[in-house]
Amino acid sequence: MAREMIKVTVGLTGLVLGLTGCAGGGDDASAAGTARDGGTLKIVGSSDVEHLDPASVASVGAYGLARTFARTLFGTRASNDFQETIPVRPDVATRIPTRENGDIGKNRRTYTVRLRDGVQWDTDPPRPVTAHDFVRGFERLCNPASPSAGKGYFISTIKGMEEFCTGYGSVDAKNAAAMAAYQRDHEIEGVRAKDDRTLVFELEEPASDFLHLLSLPYTAAAPKEYDQYIPDSAEFRQNTISNGPYRISKYRPGMSYLLTHNPAWRQNGDPLRERHVEKIQITLGQDSPETVQQQIEQGVADLAWDQPVPTSAIPRLRDDPRFAIRDTPSNSPYLVFNTLSPNNGGALGDREVRQALEYAVDRSALIKIVGGPSVAKPLHTVIPPGNSGYAPANHYPTPNESGDPAKCRELLGKAGHTGLTLKFPYRTNSVHKLIAQSIAENLDACGVKTELSADSGGSFYSGTISTPANAREGKWDIAAPGWTPDWYGNNGRSLIQPLFDGRSYGQNSTNYGGYDNPEVNALIDAALTATDPSRAAGYWQQADQKIMQDAAIIPLLDRAHTIFHSSRVHNAYFLPTTAGYDYTRVYLQS
Repeated sequence: MAREMIKVTVGLTGLVLGLTGCAGGGDDASAAGTARDGGTLKIVGSSDVEHLDPASVASVGAYGLARTFARTLFGTRASNDFQETIPVRPDVATRIPTRENGDIGKNRRTYTVRLRDGVQWDTDPPRPVTAHDFVRGFERLCNPASPSAGKGYFISTIKGMEEFCTGYGSVDAKNAAAMAAYQRDHEIEGVRAKDDRTLVFELEEPASDFLHLLSLPYTAAAPKEYDQYIPDSAEFRQNTISNGPYRISKYRPGMSYLLTHNPAWRQNGDPLRERHVEKIQITLGQDSPETVQQQIEQGVADLAWDQPVPTSAIPRLRDDPRFAIRDTPSNSPYLVFNTLSPNNGGALGDREVRQALEYAVDRSALIKIVGGPSVAKPLHTVIPPGNSGYAPANHYPTPNESGDPAKCRELLGKAGHTGLTLKFPYRTNSVHKLIAQSIAENLDACGVKTELSADSGGSFYSGTISTPANAREGKWDIAAPGWTPDWYGNNGRSLIQPLFDGRSYGQNSTNYGGYDNPEVNALIDAALTATDPSRAAGYWQQADQKIMQDAAIIPLLDRAHTIFHSSRVHNAYFLPTTAGYDYTRVYLQS
């Protein structure tokens, strides 16, 4: 939906080589002069976030929103120079732990993180954010009501996290008091508050990417008030508490957000964010990218919430300084198979069937739909260029990237599965309907029927494809989600583990199709315990090859993000992991 100052040197060569040039700007602070405060930043788009609770946010839109009100120990800084968005930087932490400053133990398994002063909750009266609040945040990752899609990162890394989460799974998911009691009476062995200003983490094994994990939005501090609510429930969503520059003052589910100043926030306590606009108004329900674009060009709106620039508008906007093509090396979208579906006699559980369908897709048509070769390139691997573990490969080549329906039909016949009908839900925002229709035509050409169904209102991710019961009941067979890595640099974990580790399959899992291969799981473990990033990259590459041999997904596009802002927007700095500009740094001028 979705990740340091540590400079990643190993694996970065591929990152640089994999990037395309960016067009356009937004980074015009020097030309515009001093930032002007005030005004309302107007953002318009389609669907609500699938999860608003920071513990369970999972999409790029939710990441961008959470950044305004939920702070983490570390983070990244928005920039229109992609390389500047890679380093981990302190957020609520005072400094980066290193072995030299004594904050990383000699065994590389102990991390001490010290909190800065002056970070406060927007409570009455305001009170300091403490190390205990961060411990609570980690405990909430495994809540049974709305568990974090990223909990697997920590189960495989932090000492005692697996045991804590296993026990939490038996707690009544509809009882907020029972969940709070479990958190009060149990602890994660490897996460403790030494005092109000100091956190200590103990790892199972050294992890070269651990600080990246501590920059993820679902590791945000959680105030004690959150114990009153079922995580991510409707009641919780009306009672978020901020320690960032903005707070959610009014939330109308599926319709709008109004963000206003958090009076407890201070600029001198926040090295990553700023605060210029008085209000941020997010209006939802507009599925047409053309209408969103028209509103921004006319000045009725300032930014798009979840819509890239319409493909038809790109040619005329190429020289417009308000337009940009921003690098987001990603697997977006890709086609995932529901390997658990009972439909068609369980055909999608058969690797030979999935391998046959790999030949169906016309990627050249999809590239035209999203804006042409300057916006997207065909992708044939799980890991896109510019990410750790990437190596070019094409296990299922077709002429001119246009698909091979004859080969698809032939292999389906050999597999003994013809006459398939696949249920295919699709997202309604942006060009996702056109993408789904194009893929449906490709499948039809190789004798496979599809039942397309529009899936709007944020339910595509939050319900349809991330609910195991829906998968096992065959409510869907194929879907086209997207995946932006949670971070860049040493980031093999952020692609393979969340999407393909079969051991973490469950509610809110991003392993949507229930793929589970012990060989891949073993390669994940080997990569996570590798002594250095280059060795880990080798294991990620092997996992990629195995996943593609199993045809767990059909990679489609490595796609950049087209973005546009109104004439009054200045200081627009991009965050690749949110596929958007950092709202906290924007200021407005007529």
